Amino acid sequence: QVQLVESGGGLVQPGGSLRLSCVVPGYIFSRYTMGWYRQAPGKERELVATITTASSTNYADSVKGRFTISRDNAKNTVYLQMNSLKPEDTAVYYCNAASVARSYWGQGTQVTVSS
Repeated sequence: QVQLVESGGGLVQPGGSLRLSCVVPGYIFSRYTMGWYRQAPGKERELVATITTASSTNYADSVKGRFTISRDNAKNTVYLQMNSLKPEDTAVYYCNAASVARSYWGQGTQVTVSS
């Protein structure tokens, strides 16, 4: 059973910041592209950002310039720094590890942006 353990969600005011973390087993982290996805109530899960093992990144247009994905190879951890948060960023955020053959998901962490 592969476990991806997310943390860092919470309630924040518009314009605020949060940093999400996801700890991944080492044998997964070193081989898989890591990503963050989110799902708002009544909507489909959508890509937020991905980072490859070579640290090449990709972002959804809605978060470009506000969110930053990064990975710490020493800690087997992927981060999502979220700045200038908007109410429309409210969602459950999921960590994902993906290869050509497999995909693993974390349990999700709630992010709520509200005044």
